[in-house]
Amino acid sequence: MNDVEEKMQKAISLLESKLLNIRAGRANPSMLNGIMVSYYGSLTPIQSLANISVPEARELLIKPFDRTCLKDIERAINEANIGISPVNNGEVIILTVPELTMDKRKDYVKDARVLGEECKVSLRNIRQEANNSIKKLELPLDEEKLELEDIQELINKYNKIVDEHMKEKEQELLNL
Repeated sequence: MNDVEEKMQKAISLLESKLLNIRAGRANPSMLNGIMVSYYGSLTPIQSLANISVPEARELLIKPFDRTCLKDIERAINEANIGISPVNNGEVIILTVPELTMDKRKDYVKDARVLGEECKVSLRNIRQEANNSIKKLELPLDEEKLELEDIQELINKYNKIVDEHMKEKEQELLNL
């Protein structure tokens, strides 16, 4: 049971991290997660090369620890195709997050719903694995039924968590 719940918690954590990458019109340093910069021949996460701050609600400021990598960071952001053009002033890179149109917001809501459904599928797969392993144990019928009910209660609990996350993200995207 603990193993099943742990797997379900990991699925929820993965959903939360993926939802962070869906931008809601506000600047957030997590928007740059996954951007790798070619720095002296090796790919390095942008967070390891620069200090990223949010001076205003729709602006990110990237101040590299080593000014020589400014061009590399700028190139990596352009190649990442995050929909924001970097402005390099010689010392820092400024990213101004554009205002989202209602159509774009709706597209992001659809993307978030897809992520939520993927998470629910993952939870159902975890439940199916657990149910199969319980049936292989050849427990007495009443014990087997109790175990299967416990797993069903777990998936119901985690499905509600997914629904809550989806509702929060939808409100965040549509109500700005």
